[in-house]
Amino acid sequence: QVQLVESGGGLVQAGGSLRLSCAASGRTVSSYAMGWFRQAPGKEREFVAAINWGVGNTDYAGSVTGRFTISRDKAKNTVYLQMNSLKLEDTSVYYCAAGSNWFRPKAYEFDTWGQGTQVTVSS
Repeated sequence: QVQLVESGGGLVQAGGSLRLSCAASGRTVSSYAMGWFRQAPGKEREFVAAINWGVGNTDYAGSVTGRFTISRDKAKNTVYLQMNSLKLEDTSVYYCAAGSNWFRPKAYEFDTWGQGTQVTVSS
């Protein structure tokens, strides 16, 4: 069983950048898809970005395309989310997840989740 631990969240001004990290432990990530989702208060959890762990293909939600970049470091068993040009509406709890689908994934296709890290964008 893979355990996921996110880090890197915090408070940033609009237009700024943050990099989230998600360290996987317990088992080496092999064929899993890894993804980032986010959930704001009173809203449903939404897809942000995903990556095919094996070959590195990526997919993004339209709202973050061109601003966010997902990547992975196989040697460190870690996936990253580089977030640039942050907007107020990016404020949310960000979750890392491991699952079976990296392209246009749904939350139910991910069976392992981290505890989440808060990202707050201020004006």
